[in-house]
Amino acid sequence: MAEYVVEFGRDGRPVEPDGRLDAAAFHRNHQPIWAVLSRLLAGCSGDVLEAGSGTGQHVVHFAAHTPDLVWWPSDLNEQHLKSITAWRAHAGLPNIRAPYRIDLSDPNWFAALQQEGGPAELAAIFCANVVHIAPWTVAEGLFAGAAQALKPGGLLMLYGPFKRDGRHTAVSNAVFDTSLRERDPDWGVRDIADLTALGAHAGLSLRESVEMPANNMILVFGRPD
Repeated sequence: MAEYVVEFGRDGRPVEPDGRLDAAAFHRNHQPIWAVLSRLLAGCSGDVLEAGSGTGQHVVHFAAHTPDLVWWPSDLNEQHLKSITAWRAHAGLPNIRAPYRIDLSDPNWFAALQQEGGPAELAAIFCANVVHIAPWTVAEGLFAGAAQALKPGGLLMLYGPFKRDGRHTAVSNAVFDTSLRERDPDWGVRDIADLTALGAHAGLSLRESVEMPANNMILVFGRPD
């Protein structure tokens, strides 16, 4: 079942004096996620955006393993941005940029990022546990911006729970989906077919779906070479 529902910093876990937040989900899922991303990003160079970085722990872990990539963390939540900043300072890695505040519901988020000194293009975008705890407009904006941002052959990688052909892949995901929709009718576990259609409209094709622990998946969309 998907792991992030409560806002980090309000989930009862400790907050370090410097503002670093700790996500329990990070300790459970960062190794399986990196096992997939390391394969997908092998041989890549350039800039990678993490859309919705949460605490900032994932981007630090990824950057530590990819010195040839420059990582750009981002989030919309101010407390998350403070945590990302603190984790970046704590890690001291030269290939992590300062976090940006990005509103993914705006289809022009990448142009706004460029105006603030962001990269000219992206080799990849990674987005974990976002599209199901946000309105559908966030998924639409994410894909629209990715179409503008990704260089030829670039990848958009989504991690989280997904439905397949209108059906949940596990009972626990169905229960989770119900709880999300009760909290906000615009939230909910998304169907792979709907995301594939969204990708096609943006010129991104679904290249791969990878089964992950705890009934999650990584969906890999790619821009043509």
